[in-house]
Amino acid sequence: MKRKFLGNSELQVSEVCLGTMTFGQQNSEAEGHAQLDRAVAAGVNFIDTAEMYPVPPRAASCGRTEEIIGSWLRRQARDRLIVASKAAGPSRGLHWIRGGELGFDYGSLRSAVEGSLRRLHSDCIDLYQLHWPARNQPMFGQWQFDPAREHAATPILETIQALARLMQEGKIRYYGLSNEHPWGVMEFVRLARENGLPRPVSLQNAYSLLNRVYESGLAEVCYREQISLLPYSPLAFGTLTGKYLIDPKAAGRINEFAGFGQRYAKAGVRPAVGAYAELAARHGLTPTQLALAFVYSRGFVGSTIIGATSVAQLDENLAALAVQLSPAILSGIDEIHLRHCNPAP
Repeated sequence: MKRKFLGNSELQVSEVCLGTMTFGQQNSEAEGHAQLDRAVAAGVNFIDTAEMYPVPPRAASCGRTEEIIGSWLRRQARDRLIVASKAAGPSRGLHWIRGGELGFDYGSLRSAVEGSLRRLHSDCIDLYQLHWPARNQPMFGQWQFDPAREHAATPILETIQALARLMQEGKIRYYGLSNEHPWGVMEFVRLARENGLPRPVSLQNAYSLLNRVYESGLAEVCYREQISLLPYSPLAFGTLTGKYLIDPKAAGRINEFAGFGQRYAKAGVRPAVGAYAELAARHGLTPTQLALAFVYSRGFVGSTIIGATSVAQLDENLAALAVQLSPAILSGIDEIHLRHCNPAP
């Protein structure tokens, strides 16, 4: 499996990253360990988690995903793996995390990092990400900025200073952003540059055939500033497998957890998925192969985050790395995109 440097860092990550948000909710510890073993055997060296996982977030299960990864890491050669985690931000009402102290100041971030390190049985987190911005901005299916929602938030410079201090203490190696917009990315870069502080090396945002918003503004920002995209939800919570076209009540996160897939409940999603499924069939591909091969092929991608609820599902996702999309298929994808532009932003 190919590896790439993440941004301008020294982290060399596999082109696929194992996402783990199902561990502790949809997957048991044994199932999580089986997925981790299979991914590593296939050449994956990059694992992504978060303090709030599993998803959907609940007080009773919070932190369980990191614990499952941590029990597995105890029997691994830690220096051969790149482990990423994320700090939950304010504004989502997750009061059970760190007693509700979810600002991105030094005290709160240090508490978050130390909790993750304990659960992961690690001395250092290779990539530490801000799960979502502290400030007001649209995210997780929201698509319009609303100034009326403005609220107090930790200043970005203070957050960068806190992250730099955690790097100096050896608790984290690099930091990244997640669910960010162009203004936020550029503000982190600007303030870091002006103050001689470390810059973000990655951006973890949703990206798929149904959501190519990244290409409009963030692609240029990240190219010029050497920030790698870590796309999550390349299968749009299973929507792009086409299973919900066949059976709207098919098993999956969208049906299992109420309100979980609001991003993919928008009116334009179903016709877009149908069009991509038809394109895949014309070229002898499954909808899953088409969707994953598209994301895998993007030059701006550092590592694609894939998640699964079984080893068989994981194997299918990994096998899509071998699929090469022809110019005719790529042209067909763009034609559909122009007709059904970003139906799930």
